Amino acid sequence: MLRKMLSGRKLGLNHIRLRDKMMIVYLLCVLLPILLTNIIFYQVTSDNVKRKNMEDTTRALEQVKNQLWTELEGAINVSNGFFTDNKLYELLETEYTRPADYIEAYDSYFRRILNSYTPVYASVQNIKIYLDNPTLLHSGGIGFLSSDVKQSEWYKTLGGPSSNATVFVRSPREDLLVSNAAGGASETFSIVRRMNYFDSMNKWEKVLKIELKMSTLHAIVSNLNVKGAIYLVNDRGEVEYSNRSDFEWLGARQPFDDIKHPSNSIQFRTSYPADSMLDKWQMIAVVSEKEIFTELYQSRKFVYWIAAINLIVPTLIITWIARSITARLGNILKYMKRVKNQHFDTIHQEETRDEIGQLTGEFNRMTLQIRSLINDVYVADIRQKSLELERRKAQLNALQSQINPHFLFNALETIRMRSVIKKETETAKIIHNMAKLFRSSLTWKRDMVTVREEMEFILCFLEIQQYRFGDRLTYDLAVDPEAESCLIPKFVYLPFVENACIHGVEQVKKGGHIDLRIEVHPQMIYFSIRDNGGGMGQEQLENIRLYLAEDAELGERIGVQNVIYRLKLLYGEGFIFAIDSEPGQGTIVKIGIPIEGSALIS
Repeated sequence: MLRKMLSGRKLGLNHIRLRDKMMIVYLLCVLLPILLTNIIFYQVTSDNVKRKNMEDTTRALEQVKNQLWTELEGAINVSNGFFTDNKLYELLETEYTRPADYIEAYDSYFRRILNSYTPVYASVQNIKIYLDNPTLLHSGGIGFLSSDVKQSEWYKTLGGPSSNATVFVRSPREDLLVSNAAGGASETFSIVRRMNYFDSMNKWEKVLKIELKMSTLHAIVSNLNVKGAIYLVNDRGEVEYSNRSDFEWLGARQPFDDIKHPSNSIQFRTSYPADSMLDKWQMIAVVSEKEIFTELYQSRKFVYWIAAINLIVPTLIITWIARSITARLGNILKYMKRVKNQHFDTIHQEETRDEIGQLTGEFNRMTLQIRSLINDVYVADIRQKSLELERRKAQLNALQSQINPHFLFNALETIRMRSVIKKETETAKIIHNMAKLFRSSLTWKRDMVTVREEMEFILCFLEIQQYRFGDRLTYDLAVDPEAESCLIPKFVYLPFVENACIHGVEQVKKGGHIDLRIEVHPQMIYFSIRDNGGGMGQEQLENIRLYLAEDAELGERIGVQNVIYRLKLLYGEGFIFAIDSEPGQGTIVKIGIPIEGSALIS
């Protein structure tokens, strides 16, 4: 019993109340698109802002790394000059019998090369050579290589006597070893290396130490484009330097991984070349997500306001218009139901010039005519025979039966003619197409139609959709002349055209296009439709293919489900159905129907 009721129940848009239809239009065409648009816009904007800020921070950190390496290269060039200076080696290897002899040699050459390097390389703060030659005066850039010096951490990084590698190390400042009166940091970074370039001049052990200015390093690391803390981490993962004011990086070295950072921070890392002096050293920046999303947070309120305006204004307008339509149509419907009960009352409301106002006027005139006719019949023929009375009742029923879909067709025709008179040809054409599709959808005496007739329905529907979308929708129709007379099931193609418009073109802001082709091949007629709309995901495609194989539910796609069901009933496994789609790329649907099968059924 329940199965019969469900099978006999008609489903479709025509059975939904007008108020609910307006609500569906509002939800699908206003609320949902605005919400989706704003969500997508906000997501895309946030992703772009985050990606741009992260790229900028990475680029700025790379710039800090390169600037530091540039300054180090300058110091390395200075060390290379000292490392390969033959005359300097002779001066340092000589054993002076008198201090005056050393001072003369010092003034004649060493003081001059010191003065030549320091002004050129602004990042160099101090140059000093440690050696164990006891005949030299240990001052003015010359220091004694004592046991205390050899116990220092920076000296231990040099390796064995035969090593000549250049080492970058943090060490106590030379100008603060004697006194702590000077301000600033107590440690600095230095370039140190053994001076053993000439094998014949290695009587005394010589070590070159070039100190760098901490102010230069501060200026490099204080890059305004990196809005966070910067750490210089050595090859053991220990922090050698940081621009954080609240972080004590001097003295004992702390592993970077032991430092606690805010949970919402992002780390950026860049490493130095593997074959360089800073092999496995890293420059690390720790930036708060708040800094990354600053621009996004500033514009988020603007997005919210725009979304609220886009929702509130259309909602008010649609509610106002829908109320104007549904309230008056509901009033007409109430009086029409009264006519069914033989209460021929006229509608008392303000006269309006729109189509509903015209419909109200026509209803009032029709009601007055029916009431006058009934009164005339009953007053003039009250004493006639019962047969005549029954005949009059039949005539009354005939008049009442006009208030049916045909009355709506006539009303649409009245509206269309009114639009023609007012030279609103486009509106008149759309109303004509609507009436044609409406009348055809209610007429199912013919199950089979020709391709030509089906294309007339499709063309009517596309013209209505083009009236709705305007320049957003274009279409190409290519029909093989041999296919026009072929019989096909009624409305077998139209639901896919409707899906291409509603689920495809509606999702694109402009440039929506539908390409429809019908061709005849041996024993088969092929229909294909392609759109460049929003497309479908794999889950939706699998649902449709699953229904094709197992008659599963398709959710809201009743039109597609209906077509596939009818094709299965008519042709069994003899028809072809294929669908392909990708999100953002559009959808392609192909249907193949046997020509002989369609002709036999007709």
